[in-house]
Amino acid sequence: MNNLKTAVLMAGLVALLMAAGQVLGGSQGLIIGSVLGLGMNFVMFFFSDRLVLRMYGAQVVTEQEAPELYRLVDRLRQRAGLPMPVVALAPHEQPNAFATGRSPEKAVIAVTTGILKAMPQEELEGVIAHELAHVKNRDMLTTTIAAGIAGMIGNLPWLLLFAGGSRDDEGRHPLVDLALVVLAPIAAMLIQFAISRQREFEADRVGAQILGRPLAHALGRLDYLAQRIPMQVPPAAAPLAQVNPLAAAGGGVMRWFSTHPPTEERVARLEAMALAG
Repeated sequence: MNNLKTAVLMAGLVALLMAAGQVLGGSQGLIIGSVLGLGMNFVMFFFSDRLVLRMYGAQVVTEQEAPELYRLVDRLRQRAGLPMPVVALAPHEQPNAFATGRSPEKAVIAVTTGILKAMPQEELEGVIAHELAHVKNRDMLTTTIAAGIAGMIGNLPWLLLFAGGSRDDEGRHPLVDLALVVLAPIAAMLIQFAISRQREFEADRVGAQILGRPLAHALGRLDYLAQRIPMQVPPAAAPLAQVNPLAAAGGGVMRWFSTHPPTEERVARLEAMALAG
């Protein structure tokens, strides 16, 4: 169901891109917006691991430098049927973790130094299994494509300046242009965030399969500590963390603008999995 919802949301992003590009800039506008977005995200996709590690201040560690962590990742990645990822440590007191890299062969699993101090071994296994699930699901590819399409839509308003004269429909009311300039990027962002939330739900599910048991209390502890121990990271890097390192996900309308689902809902789903056996 999570994968189906992701596919529907991705289709919605593509449809929004095609509609906005055609209306704002005609056929030429759609091509220009696509080239701009794809070029920007090509760089992000191929250099994401180094960029993300730098944003978190994380350093790659060897088995000799972090033997227990290295062996834990190695044991769980074998259960997941994945190649051994690069292991990294981020010097933050807030307990958290993230995965990056453009493919399972180029994956990086990073944890903060704070998580090694605060989380029991059993719960740390649940955190690592969740990050390996992101690698197994190739979520970096999915989120990069979503970000690329959203970026294209965000660039389309510039077509009013650089390609406005090439539109296929010259008789349209200018308020239509204004509405698209304002609303299309917001709609794209909301869809992109919704895709991110679905990938978190799916990583929770697959992580439980890798571990052999859903650890709802591990996620609950992680969220509880993350809300009480601040972390200074660029907002662009925050969506990659297992729980939002900057602020708790809000309820109501605000949850639409969150890259992470509410932890209570994630915990409830994991607890339901445990009861289902």
